[in-house]
Amino acid sequence: EVQLQASGGGLVQAGGSLRLSCAASGFTFGDYAIGWFRQAPGKEREGVSCISSGDGGTYYANSVKGRFTISSDNAKNTVYLQMNSLKPEDTAVYYCAAELHCSGVWSEYDYWGQGTQVTVSS
Repeated sequence: EVQLQASGGGLVQAGGSLRLSCAASGFTFGDYAIGWFRQAPGKEREGVSCISSGDGGTYYANSVKGRFTISSDNAKNTVYLQMNSLKPEDTAVYYCAAELHCSGVWSEYDYWGQGTQVTVSS
């Protein structure tokens, strides 16, 4: 059974940091890209970042470039999203998802985690 477990969310003040984790199981971790998406109340789900399988290429939404860093620990089947210089507009439920290739389109992802809430206070 494919499982993605997102964790690490919380409440933080603007300017602070959080590190999200996405623990994967039930599939060959190295064969899949892992993406992070977020959804704020009343807004569409948007792509935040993705790390490719194979070459480990990384992708970021313009809104988070320079502040967020995605990384992967293949030994632990876990992808991390280090979020620095957080802003109130980063407040959302963050989801990780798996697909064969990175994409910013959430509907192209087959497997999803349950989401973790990130709240940034001003």
